Amino acid sequence: MEAIYLRHVDTVYRVCYSFMGNAADSEDATQSTFVKLMKARPTFTNEEHEKAWLIRVASNHCKDVLKSSARKGVPLESVAEPAADERGPDLALDAVLALDSKYKDVVYLHYYEGYSAADIARMLGKPSSTVRTHLREARAILRKALGGQ
Repeated sequence: MEAIYLRHVDTVYRVCYSFMGNAADSEDATQSTFVKLMKARPTFTNEEHEKAWLIRVASNHCKDVLKSSARKGVPLESVAEPAADERGPDLALDAVLALDSKYKDVVYLHYYEGYSAADIARMLGKPSSTVRTHLREARAILRKALGGQ
């Protein structure tokens, strides 16, 4: 378990951060993902299978947390100013996080995790052509947001 954790903790954290948008919630979600791994004890065929399983579990966990009733209805005035993330500003990541979720998921998996459109399609249960279209549209949106970079 420790070896799996050390291999994939950064990836799981980045996936969680892409959904949650802040370090504290991302750390909680990362911890929950690895707790689920310890409870489920799945058998993996290779490291890519481990990584794909963890990404799927982390994504599902974050989606569940975001739609849970505990996160809804909190008045904006009662939320404290978030602490600065120690990792520093990443304008490209901020632009990716600002995308609609249909774009954010495919961009993150393709550019940050290195998955192909076919792999992403299998992971998300979408046609490959849809994933490629979302990538193309997201690139155009990001190009505008980042000033043509």
